[in-house]
Amino acid sequence: MTGAGFLAVDSGGSGLRAVVGAAGPGPAARSASGEPVRTGARGIDPDHLMEQLVPMARALCAEAGIGRLDTAVVGAAGLASLGDALRAELPGALARELGVRRVALAADAVTAYVGAVGPRPGAVIAAGTGLIAVGTDLTGWRRADGWGHLLGDCGGGAWIGRAGLEAALRAHDGREGGSARLLASAEELFGPAARLPGRLYPRADRPAVLASFAPRVAACAADGDPVAGDVLRAAARHMADSAAAVCPDLDEPEVGLTGGLFDMGAQLLDPLAEELAKRLPRARWVMAEGDPLHGAARIATALMTGTFTLPRDAALLCVTSPAGEDATHAAHART
Repeated sequence: MTGAGFLAVDSGGSGLRAVVGAAGPGPAARSASGEPVRTGARGIDPDHLMEQLVPMARALCAEAGIGRLDTAVVGAAGLASLGDALRAELPGALARELGVRRVALAADAVTAYVGAVGPRPGAVIAAGTGLIAVGTDLTGWRRADGWGHLLGDCGGGAWIGRAGLEAALRAHDGREGGSARLLASAEELFGPAARLPGRLYPRADRPAVLASFAPRVAACAADGDPVAGDVLRAAARHMADSAAAVCPDLDEPEVGLTGGLFDMGAQLLDPLAEELAKRLPRARWVMAEGDPLHGAARIATALMTGTFTLPRDAALLCVTSPAGEDATHAAHART
């Protein structure tokens, strides 16, 4: 077996993914669980996370030949607002169960950022079912949106799907702004339009159900439907607004695009490029280099090799380190 290694974790709405590896060259092992970590009265449930993660991590260590785990980086959806119990309990639990001596807890937007563009200044639009933009100048973090499908996530998959279904129901009612093509697509996917509220409102996974219609909106736009095209252009404006709110003031800032929503391709990317050119004319947009799990692994490697330069934040990126290391980090930050 090799010496110390790292554990990187991505916890989100689709389940738990983890990778174990070494900071230098060497084999890595990865695994995934399709069960999302529960949330409850205390927010994200640290016991349920550990229940899934401990056997997964032990099996991955054996597969990768890692003798012990030095560092763990856990990226979690909802950490900023639902992560108090994780921050209080997870570092101690990981130390007891896996021998981890250093733990970083990061919002999934931060791991998405680092996976997309690395530890460099810039901004990232993370777009899937929801939408959030994060940016940093390496002295602090800024975020925009990410407020969920009822209060925000403007331009995300659920937002696009809801806007497309609204246009479908307008056509069903005979109101202006409707789309017969979107109505036909909605009824093909969900059944008769009049029954849609009963199928949607009781669901606990409403954002995912709404987002499932977003690819249909893109398909209708590709077929020339003007209403569907307008929905995607509006989504692009929302994305550009969020990116402009967080992007640092640099000569040529980099804006990374990450998340499954960008698999729509040109139907979304073309209007987004136009909107970014208006809002951030000096920016250069790029597709993500890697995903949030890749970002968590990058953070772990930087912590193990002493090259960690990202700003810490009580809500978005907190690190528990061996005695004295935090003070050294703070001293370096002041120089």
